[in-house]
Amino acid sequence: MKKKRMYAVLFVFLAAVLACANPVTSPAQPANVETVVAATLQALTAPVQQPVATLPPDNESLLPHSMYFLNNDAAGLVQVYRLERDARTVTQVTFEPVNVEGYDVSPLDGSVAYLTNNQIFTVNVDGSNRSMIVDGGPIDPNNVFLNRVSTPLWSPDGQTIAYGHHGISLYSIAGGQSTIVYPDQLQTDNGFTFGEVNSPVSYSPDGSKLLTNIVPLASDGGAMGIFSLGNHSLVRLGAGASHRICCSLQWAGDNNTLYGSYASFNPFITPGLWRVDGITGSVTDLIPAFSGNQDTLNFAADPFPAPDGQLYFFYATQPYTQQDEVNRVSLQLVRSSPDGVSNRTVLLPDLFTTLNEALWAPDASFVITASGPIADVYQGGIVELYYTDGHSVMTPLLPFGFTLKWGP
Repeated sequence: MKKKRMYAVLFVFLAAVLACANPVTSPAQPANVETVVAATLQALTAPVQQPVATLPPDNESLLPHSMYFLNNDAAGLVQVYRLERDARTVTQVTFEPVNVEGYDVSPLDGSVAYLTNNQIFTVNVDGSNRSMIVDGGPIDPNNVFLNRVSTPLWSPDGQTIAYGHHGISLYSIAGGQSTIVYPDQLQTDNGFTFGEVNSPVSYSPDGSKLLTNIVPLASDGGAMGIFSLGNHSLVRLGAGASHRICCSLQWAGDNNTLYGSYASFNPFITPGLWRVDGITGSVTDLIPAFSGNQDTLNFAADPFPAPDGQLYFFYATQPYTQQDEVNRVSLQLVRSSPDGVSNRTVLLPDLFTTLNEALWAPDASFVITASGPIADVYQGGIVELYYTDGHSVMTPLLPFGFTLKWGP
């Protein structure tokens, strides 16, 4: 039984690493999510303690930008949607015959690049002018990562779309063609292919670097790296670190620092908060997994280094009782100095027990969360806006959504 659990955790780790660059939609997500959400609201383990705000008048904007997200259409297929700045108007952007697996938004005009059926398409902000820019062909059933196309990323200047396919590739908007700038590191022996494939996860704010996922073929585990677009070099993160660097990392404004966190515990990935040097790849633990006499576990999620010089994130501790895994903890929204410890202050009384993702306001004045309607939902959820001033009330935005992104 123990061995089966270890294999299951390893599979979860690999799935989590891939989700950073290529979020995989859940086939179990029903078409009528409003009905499911309404039926499961009472199952929430920690109801919101704040009063709920009403939306502003029609002529006012609640959001600084439009917000894009994924959700099912009436046929149960995952599509890209946009919530306008009034926090009321929802527009469907894509109308694909199969699920959209991931997407990104142009910072210039709100155009969308998205992945579906191992192909990348672009559409205008209103969904018009659908155009295929990458065709990965059929996925090899014997090695699904070999020719898989990863989720596209729009560069900060809006001129390039990065994606993974046989390596890190860049599509030029002006030139209309792709170039592989860092081929996958593969070898073939007696018809057997092994090595590593790379897929971009996020651009640095200035567009000079790419955070990447490094996925090994024919072996377990995974890693992350920083690819420099200037000299085409790749630095692996966490060399010599005591734990694996996984999942979501957030760039700081200096373009050379990233913050990472993990809010679960299993034999392969430990929780905590850490800072990554984007030049050397070295990792510094800010909040280690264990504290005290290794009798307390520390959890953190969705760190955001804000323009005010403070670090905002979700945080929790709980006793360690030699359990094999911890999948859900009751997190609270906190603010601290950049070290994650000094001047750490709880900003809200709310407990986020099923938090799946967070989208921060550019100035950290609020955070938009997607929380599962029940504990077993690990992708997306009820979308709500929480202010970080400690006084303003929570504002509900959507009954369901995931992969939240800002538009221009």
